[in-house]
Amino acid sequence: MASVYDIGKSFLLLDDKNDGEGITNLKLQKLVYYAQGFHLALFDKPLFDDEIKAWKQGPVVHDLYQAEPVKDCLPLPDDFSLEQLSKDEFELVEEVYRVFGQYAAWKLREMTHEEPPWKNHEFDMGVIPKSELKEYFKTRLDGR
Repeated sequence: MASVYDIGKSFLLLDDKNDGEGITNLKLQKLVYYAQGFHLALFDKPLFDDEIKAWKQGPVVHDLYQAEPVKDCLPLPDDFSLEQLSKDEFELVEEVYRVFGQYAAWKLREMTHEEPPWKNHEFDMGVIPKSELKEYFKTRLDGR
């Protein structure tokens, strides 16, 4: 299983390879949320162990929020290798980046604010259970 840091670094790498303008922490949090949700729905297991919480600005993984290089959108560390992810994990991250990476951070924030996993926990700012993520993202697969 990948770590949340590996997933975050993969998004940074994809952005760099695609001549992106950089990924802010806000945007990265939303991409990681979508990756976890779709992985749970497709594979019936989490992509990473860390919990996602419903913060004011949307879904957030606290440790990733505090981490470098994410904290200040610094360049990807030289020691990162895609070998830290399985083929299925990286393909899912690539697909999430392809679909959601085109949106600005604030657009992604607004999108997550309309979705039940965050809305169900916005007032308690608690953990969004993986079971809720899985059930919601199953509804997003194949237009269901």
